[in-house]
Amino acid sequence: MQSETQVNEYLEELEFLADTAGASTVKRYTQKLPQPDSRTFIGKGKLEEIAEYVELKEIDLVIFDDDLTGKQVNLLETALKVKIVDRSTLILDIFASRAQTAQAKTQVELAQMQYLLPRLRGLWTHLERQRGGIGMRGPGEKEIETDRRIVRDKIALLKKDLEKIERQNQTQRKNRGAMVRVALVGYTNVGKSTLMNLLSKSEVFAENKLFATLDTTVRKVVWEAMPFLLSDTVGFIRKLPHHLVESFKSTLDEVRRK
Repeated sequence: MQSETQVNEYLEELEFLADTAGASTVKRYTQKLPQPDSRTFIGKGKLEEIAEYVELKEIDLVIFDDDLTGKQVNLLETALKVKIVDRSTLILDIFASRAQTAQAKTQVELAQMQYLLPRLRGLWTHLERQRGGIGMRGPGEKEIETDRRIVRDKIALLKKDLEKIERQNQTQRKNRGAMVRVALVGYTNVGKSTLMNLLSKSEVFAENKLFATLDTTVRKVVWEAMPFLLSDTVGFIRKLPHHLVESFKSTLDEVRRK
């Protein structure tokens, strides 16, 4: 159970995420429930309230601060007649737009596949609706299983690619020698990249948006005759979905080695 203060903090962060992705927030809704509705996540009355506002203001996107199942997304899109996005989908979209290196792109794609896999059945509701016809159940089930195999194979391939990239990174770290290492670690958008630019007199990309930096950047800095390697890492975020942890592996590795 989240306190009112926590809920407001999470929604503030969600609004910042939406802004980073290019969406403008016009209205917030919260609801106290013993547990989320298994079909639509929110209660029937709240759903009707949101539907009225969406139609009145011609809203084209509704973002939920928690993860939704494939079935919930489909039912919500049917009820609200707009695109539905949950917190993980929003973060993955931002990550995908920011990823520059092979490691970051591979990490994001892996997270997307891991997010998609358990939702495949719920996303196939158009087949569910056709099951009244003779012969529809078999092909539908086979199609879902085929998709699952494709996604599982893709996940296995991406994990192998990441292992290869990590081995290359380990070799690069060994080549750096025994220099002192310092890592800038903290919440996303607190000014790590700006501080990096100030200390190293470099031009690491910095912007007043979440996850402006996705890849770990390393610069050599000399401070009062003391040379050291300074690392700028991807920022942390509250309420991080489990399947996105792999996308922060580079940050955690840099911190662990300091």
